Amino acid sequence: MNTPPQSPSEQFLTLEESAKVDAALLSSPEKFLTRLTISSLKLLKHIADEYNVAVEDLTTQQVIDWFEEDGKIRREQGIEAAYLKW
Repeated sequence: MNTPPQSPSEQFLTLEESAKVDAALLSSPEKFLTRLTISSLKLLKHIADEYNVAVEDLTTQQVIDWFEEDGKIRREQGIEAAYLKW
């Protein structure tokens, strides 16, 4: 897996997206879940691009494999080489 560096907005919410969630008429738990879902969608789009498939065609195994590979890259090459920076 060879992933280019990404900006925080590619991995998480942009300031505009965050402001839209904040402005929504949602409870705090609903806002948290909304932020998580938007971030997850971005990550799923990235994973689908790497597998050259549509998001809806991703399999559970592909998602697991992607996380395993990204974790391996993080352990072997350092956090900056991995896609997820955590």
